[in-house]
Amino acid sequence: MENEVKTNSNAILSLVLGALALTIPFVGFITGIIGIIISLKATKQIKATNENGQGVATAGLVCSIVGLVLQLFAIIAFLLFMLLIFVDTMTYY
Repeated sequence: MENEVKTNSNAILSLVLGALALTIPFVGFITGIIGIIISLKATKQIKATNENGQGVATAGLVCSIVGLVLQLFAIIAFLLFMLLIFVDTMTYY
């Protein structure tokens, strides 16, 4: 039982942060960046220590990147919406 290969904890953390990046508006931008960094760190650790979790780290990386892109689109859309409202209110005066 001592020779059991464990799953890298950073890989699991990167998947959790990637899922949060997909689901939490605006805060997901920060969790996406952190998830990318931790998943790359986990990949290096897995190669060095021969732990399990390569697929989990890859899934965390993909979720973090997709979440980050979606958050960027949401922030840009919000800023454009606010700009349109501002411009629209300025035309009445």
